[in-house]
Amino acid sequence: MNKSKIQQIWDFSYADYCNSGSFQSDIQKKTSKALMDCKSGKLGCCISECTECGHIQIHNNSCRNRNCPNCQAVNKEIWVDKRRAEVIDSPYFHVVFTLPHELNYLIYCNQKLLYGLLHRCCAETLLELSSDGKYLGATPGIIQVLHTWNQELDYHVHMHCIVSGGGLTHDRKIRRSKSRFFIPVGVLRDKFKGKYLSLLDSLYQKGQIVFSSSCEKLRNSYEWKEFKNNLYDKDWCPYIKETFNGFGNAIEYLGRYTHKIAISNSRILSVSEKEVTFSARGKKPGDPWREITLDNQEFIRRYLMHVLPHGFQKIRYYGFLNNRTKTQNLKLIFKLQGYQKFRQRYTGMSMAELLKAVWDFDITVCPVCGCCSMKPAGRTYAQPC
Repeated sequence: MNKSKIQQIWDFSYADYCNSGSFQSDIQKKTSKALMDCKSGKLGCCISECTECGHIQIHNNSCRNRNCPNCQAVNKEIWVDKRRAEVIDSPYFHVVFTLPHELNYLIYCNQKLLYGLLHRCCAETLLELSSDGKYLGATPGIIQVLHTWNQELDYHVHMHCIVSGGGLTHDRKIRRSKSRFFIPVGVLRDKFKGKYLSLLDSLYQKGQIVFSSSCEKLRNSYEWKEFKNNLYDKDWCPYIKETFNGFGNAIEYLGRYTHKIAISNSRILSVSEKEVTFSARGKKPGDPWREITLDNQEFIRRYLMHVLPHGFQKIRYYGFLNNRTKTQNLKLIFKLQGYQKFRQRYTGMSMAELLKAVWDFDITVCPVCGCCSMKPAGRTYAQPC
């Protein structure tokens, strides 16, 4: 099998990257191994044979790593299909919260702690303001997806939130907003900034924050106070990226973000033994696409920055979609609405059926004789390390 472009980069330069002394966490090393082994045969394979002409086809197993650009398509479709059955009849809004770049060094050496804090602050900000009668006066459904990159693969920590414009009131009734977002952006900004910095300072006072050499000076309480004050003075600007007047396309839209990783193979234009060139959107809306060229080792360094800590949940659910009460909340909402417009389409489907339904690709068709007679003929398993 021809190797993907991302695999070519690792093949050319990962050994040199390791020999350069660059630090890698265990999860980053595991991700690199998965990328190189994906669909290579090292993870085993499935064998199909045509019962008509005897043609044998070998399908190498994928790594299924959440950081691999070759392994997200099926997971995304299954996730989107599950979420379809949770969409209610209301407007939906796409809200983005971004942390100032001055926090980058601190966040990177406290990833699990401060990514989790970002999830918490985004959710609490939206829920507290939504519950206010001046705005929505109800509890919406919220899906949050953490991203840590920009188009150049630099470290850029931000949260994508899909927020329903309708929700449950305290007396268990439905309240629905108008078609425009129901919380003023200035109110959203001030609440989020105050909450994040207050809780960040609380973690500092409890001694829970780790300081790397790049932010060592913040151990000093005076330096910390000045750092915090400078962050208060900055303009933290959340924004409303998209408004969905029709509620049917909100989850399909979110599917672009949930299983997205730092870069896809389609954006990688060329790979050589030393350099990689990839495309990036213009820096401002309406600007043309750009081409960016990086040394392979620098590309690997940037890519691995966005590997999340082991077990960290980058997608989280809040409001009436929180995992504990989601089922009963949705049952009540659909009863009050009088209908449930969307239902899952792929429940119970085999992988072959899913591929046929989504991509119109039938793996039972023999590529040689054209008969629908390809049948499983066995499998091999991953090679021992």
